[in-house]
Amino acid sequence: LYFRVDGKDVYHNEDMLQYPEIWEKIHAKLADYGFILRYPEGKEHITGYGYEPWHLRYIDNVDLAKEITEKGITLEEYLGTVKSGDVQIDLGKSDIFDEEQIQEAMVQIKCKFAAFDGAELRSIGYAGDETDDAAKLAELNKDKGDNPYSHIVNFRMDFHSGSAKSDYYEADKDYTEYVWTLGYTDEGSWDVISYGEQQ
Repeated sequence: LYFRVDGKDVYHNEDMLQYPEIWEKIHAKLADYGFILRYPEGKEHITGYGYEPWHLRYIDNVDLAKEITEKGITLEEYLGTVKSGDVQIDLGKSDIFDEEQIQEAMVQIKCKFAAFDGAELRSIGYAGDETDDAAKLAELNKDKGDNPYSHIVNFRMDFHSGSAKSDYYEADKDYTEYVWTLGYTDEGSWDVISYGEQQ
């Protein structure tokens, strides 16, 4: 998939994100032809993927495509393979990161959470700048190489686990204040370092 803007061909995914007005027009017509947006924004905890406006799915049924699109749900939610619900987002306050950076970190967490089979995400929030632990940061950077972390911070999550137990949670249980630790590099990337600690 590619398109032409101002005489320039746009091929790369990262470049395509810079044209939301074009995607808005494309997405408005998808269901009329039996397509849905496969990885919508804000549904990373269900799909396991960040927002990809170019990733479309043909489902060969205009009425079904319209129903899914109008409800603002994912294919997984429609098929009933995951529980859906509103997720409360708390961006917190930070003197280190702007809201966009915190949202990017949350996308990383939600993509990993999608592998929590049958679990239902209820809330996720930034735990604050005070979790930027210098000692832990120095320890992690010993083996980090050319792109060390400049910050290490925590996020907190509330969720209900699915029917299967894992190494990180018990089956069919409510979890509150479930801690995720992420590292941030000066190049602007986030890495999930650990998760599963309970306060």
